[in-house]
Amino acid sequence: SKDLKGAMEILIEQKRQKLSTVEKLDEHMDFASQLIFAQNRGDLTAENVNQCVLEMMIAAPDTLSVTLFFMLILIAEHPTVEEEMMREIETIVGKQELPS
Repeated sequence: SKDLKGAMEILIEQKRQKLSTVEKLDEHMDFASQLIFAQNRGDLTAENVNQCVLEMMIAAPDTLSVTLFFMLILIAEHPTVEEEMMREIETIVGKQELPS
């Protein structure tokens, strides 16, 4: 939709501004940053960058939910892996309750 596209353009411009002021670029080099630099080099247009970021934002919830679903199935099918995961969580977080 037009509103979503406009909001995406604003977010990309904010990211572009942030990249122009950071001291260490390597700490801020995510996929959106790579797209912005590809546009700066002339490899992509502003429309290409906007479309790529928009597609990432729209597709992410679907791919994430499918990935989490299969991960939970695999954990349920392998109780020893679940036990190892729980031990690791307890090692890192301790015995405190995790927020729900």
